[in-house]
Amino acid sequence: MTAPSSSILLVGESGVGKTHYGAQLLRRLMKGDDLLRMDGAATNVEPFETALDSLNEGRAAEHTPTATYVDSVWPVADAKGRRADLVWPDYGGEQIKTIIESRRVPAAWQTRINTTGAWLLLIRLQQTRIGDDIFSKPLRDLRGTSMKNQEVLPSDQARLVELLQMLLFAGGLSGQTNRMPRLGVLLTCWDEAAFDGTPEEALGARLPLVSSFVRSVWQSPLIMGLSALERPLSPTARDMDYVAQGPEHFGYVIASDGTRSNDLTAPIFAMLNTFT
Repeated sequence: MTAPSSSILLVGESGVGKTHYGAQLLRRLMKGDDLLRMDGAATNVEPFETALDSLNEGRAAEHTPTATYVDSVWPVADAKGRRADLVWPDYGGEQIKTIIESRRVPAAWQTRINTTGAWLLLIRLQQTRIGDDIFSKPLRDLRGTSMKNQEVLPSDQARLVELLQMLLFAGGLSGQTNRMPRLGVLLTCWDEAAFDGTPEEALGARLPLVSSFVRSVWQSPLIMGLSALERPLSPTARDMDYVAQGPEHFGYVIASDGTRSNDLTAPIFAMLNTFT
């Protein structure tokens, strides 16, 4: 693996679209026609190749088995020869859920945190629950309301903030501004978000707590939107446009300024730029 300053850890819970993005990204990196290309042999790409086979048939990929816990590491480079390793841990995203629920960071994640210089957090806005708090439902509104036997769960916003806090604490990074990893937030399935503004505005509007926390800890976080497939696909019915044109002709990225690009390597390239 390369030096910590040039490794990028991709973090995302189950269902955010990591496998679809990885499959689409793998094809583009292998072709080398975009901002980044594959710069050596990638490890453990089977789940992404399987997903790509499904996309070639015009179908959505099946959910990645939760038993798959092997890191996939991809060496990439740009036209100037700058290099980085993309680290995809736990394709299914189940380890992230376990970390949040158990409030324990496994030893393998300790190593990942300490050997990567940037984190790319994938969030799917449509599957996050904001939930009520004292701002949306003041305490005076609860007078006379029975709370007996009512289960109280943290909102997804709180869970995401807690995840970042745990990763920072586990790496001994809290308050260490000179050692802070770079942070990127990638809002996945952007085609489903139905938001007209920039990704930064979308994060602030849909997940204000997460947005505030990120901006309070990181000076210049990168916030982008991603639609890896450009349209919803069915795992059973075939999309004949995908079959005829190929999945590499679908998908787009929304940059921080709101501009659209068909280069799915752009978020990784933007993270690579933060190293210099």
